[in-house]
Amino acid sequence: MEDGIYRNTCPRNCYGTCGILSHVKAGKLVKVTGDPAHGFTRGRLCAKGYAYTQFVYNPHRLKYPMLQTPRGSGNWKRISWDEALTIIADKMIELNERYGSNLASGYNKYSGNLGLLHFATEGMFNSIGPHTKPIGNPCALTGKNALERSFGGNFSSIPEEMAGSKLIVLWGANPAVTNVHQMKFIYEARRSGAKLVVIDPVFTQTAKKADLYIQINPGTDMWLALGVAKLVYENGQASSSFLNGYSEGWEDYVSFLKWNLSMEQVCERTGVSIEAITELASLYSSIKPVSTWAGLGIQRNHRGNDSIEAINSLAALTGNLTLPHAGLYFMHFDVDDFPNKLYNHAGPAHSRIAESRYVDISDYASSALSFSEPPLKLLWIASRNIFTQDQNLPAWKKLIDQLELIVTVDMYLTKTAAQSDLVLPAATHFEEEDLNVGYWHYWLSLNQKAIPSYFEAKSDLQIARELTRRLNEKSPGFSNFPSEKEPIDWIRAEITPAVMDRYGINRFEQLFEKAFQKQEMPGLVEDGQLSFRFFSPEASGDAQPLDTALPERDGYTLFTPQSLLKIHSQYEWVAWLDDKENESIIEIPLRAARKNNIADHDKIELYNDFGKIAGIAKISAHLPDSIILTHQAGSNPINQLIKKKDSENSDSSTYFYDSVVGLRKWRENHV
Repeated sequence: MEDGIYRNTCPRNCYGTCGILSHVKAGKLVKVTGDPAHGFTRGRLCAKGYAYTQFVYNPHRLKYPMLQTPRGSGNWKRISWDEALTIIADKMIELNERYGSNLASGYNKYSGNLGLLHFATEGMFNSIGPHTKPIGNPCALTGKNALERSFGGNFSSIPEEMAGSKLIVLWGANPAVTNVHQMKFIYEARRSGAKLVVIDPVFTQTAKKADLYIQINPGTDMWLALGVAKLVYENGQASSSFLNGYSEGWEDYVSFLKWNLSMEQVCERTGVSIEAITELASLYSSIKPVSTWAGLGIQRNHRGNDSIEAINSLAALTGNLTLPHAGLYFMHFDVDDFPNKLYNHAGPAHSRIAESRYVDISDYASSALSFSEPPLKLLWIASRNIFTQDQNLPAWKKLIDQLELIVTVDMYLTKTAAQSDLVLPAATHFEEEDLNVGYWHYWLSLNQKAIPSYFEAKSDLQIARELTRRLNEKSPGFSNFPSEKEPIDWIRAEITPAVMDRYGINRFEQLFEKAFQKQEMPGLVEDGQLSFRFFSPEASGDAQPLDTALPERDGYTLFTPQSLLKIHSQYEWVAWLDDKENESIIEIPLRAARKNNIADHDKIELYNDFGKIAGIAKISAHLPDSIILTHQAGSNPINQLIKKKDSENSDSSTYFYDSVVGLRKWRENHV
């Protein structure tokens, strides 16, 4: 690679999708800086971004393919790529011959890298015909479905527009930690006189900056949104111009507010005083434009869909969907704007099997264990760390016992990789070409290959190409994946004339010069058709109490917010971001500490029917009595406590915040 500055894009599962300038000297990444030409990140990175040089050149990175015999023993042996590809190809072909199809082979992949070319894993499996594939979204599917019910499709306002708002309501969002780039637009609005309201069960870093902080009981956001709407409507402040022109379901919505909802009920359910609800309603009624941001956390419980729809309806009721600098924020799914040629690659037809076998990714292990004809025997894992992120670990342990080959593609030896037979070293985004589109802002950017691969690391696309060739050498026609195509060919295929028009691109080569913002922004009316529907609470039924694994009097709702220096289990090996002391902290409310005779710095244990974790107590005067809070950490993962998904429906996120735990002082003999 030539010395110089290359354009990269951070592909992590994060709001930023940051533009990066990579400084390369003698084939080494020596420095990263923010891209000042990127319209959202504007020349800045977060701490994780600035630590990328240590992430890339890290002694813990995987350098070569490794084989473990037996699985889980720690007895690793370096092997060649030739040997690794042969092991995989032989097993896939043998399973096909044994069962008469490729249904016994499957993959589990999610959000470790959101670049479009990382759909090569999906394309590779599509290329062998019907197989076992995941569907769903453990992170945000509930919210996405709520947006579709409210708007008839994808909708999230332009984040830069928030700078012109006069009232910003953050509903379960903590951007001071999870979306640091958005904070500059919030600060800009506040310098111009905007008020900031934060609604959250936890007194977060963002709440500390608010003009009004409302502490709410977990999972009751729907009721607060309805209560505020009731007061706005009764005070005659509903936006008649919007309601008359662009909406449906208004009569049922108003009928519920008038006749089926009492403010006493709202206060009781939410734990919010009538004075605070009245103040919030007054702000919504008297100030325009208003930006309302529904965070991801509020849709990660069994009432999440209703909460998002109720918040959407409050924004509509107050006329804050159509005004400049007003808006409604969740996230968007503009990856669907692209042809996604890799993801949608069509495999060969099977004589007996019409389509692939689908598994709910939010409860993958339980779903996969239900298969018998044939059982799942080969599992390919990429862009995931199952053993620190997935629920229902007992089911995973059963599934692993039945699998004959587990292949994990990763940059590090994660907890999941450590339970695999074969580990393949993955390239970082500095070592590959890709195309990135954010899910918060509306900027499209090219990712250039800036440096050679670290030792023998390969991209997902290169692995797919090489495995395809090996499969077809051993069994001609086994895969129809177009292994001859280079990364740039796949990128060009995504930049269709429609995409170029949408993003204001005149020539493909312009992508090498800067990022481009989408020109067609979200709207409420298309072709004269209205596209907003008010929430119908009666259709969804009354809120049900949480199912608990423990008696209610002994249980605490477990909160697991994101950390400033990590994204889930990523960055665990980066010394500059080491925060292990704080990661072991479990925050508990003062009343719980007194009840259990726990002092600051005592070793404590959280437990339920699914598992247990230990940590160091930190007593918080700000936590509600019903909540315990701990951050995600790789060494003692909190997914051991996550409530098993009850529904067989894959059309929802994982209900992380329905998990209830018990609390006790740690003792070595606890089982």
